Amino acid sequence: MYVYTLLTGQGNIMMRELFILRHGKADTPEGLADFDRPLKKRGREDSKWIGRWLHDRKLLPDYVLSSPAIRALQTAQRVCKQLDFDLEAIEYEHGIYEAYPDTLVSVLKKCPHSAQRVLLVGHNPGLEGLIVKLTGYSEPLPDDASRLSPAAMVQLVFEGDWDQLTEGCAKWVALVRPENL
Repeated sequence: MYVYTLLTGQGNIMMRELFILRHGKADTPEGLADFDRPLKKRGREDSKWIGRWLHDRKLLPDYVLSSPAIRALQTAQRVCKQLDFDLEAIEYEHGIYEAYPDTLVSVLKKCPHSAQRVLLVGHNPGLEGLIVKLTGYSEPLPDDASRLSPAAMVQLVFEGDWDQLTEGCAKWVALVRPENL
């Protein structure tokens, strides 16, 4: 796990946290559409570990957004079970599936003002592109990481409200990979 210095907000500007989680390892059954692919056993276990990591650090989301694709839906549900987050409160947004970074930013800009901490569950390559866009990194992940692996999660922070998300506005806090837990 990588941990970077968390920058705190100053004045009356609210600090927001965004957790960007790639769905867990998915199965590829023959004849099944991509949208309908379920998690493998490893994907189910990894999702549970990410949920435990969040729970143990008391990083409970106020709002959870997920792609409605089966593997993302199952990932979001498994994480939320570990957090005692109401599964009925998960928002499934069709725009997250196969989304480009600009689309993901548009989806995030609609998060409620009351949400200080948001968990976004989706797919690559859109999530990596979103991380690059929001942080200004020229590479999606630091140093040894070549890509956002299944069930890997990045924690970002930014000052302001969700509708103020812009390119380069966020700071990198952590990269969490299940294999490192």
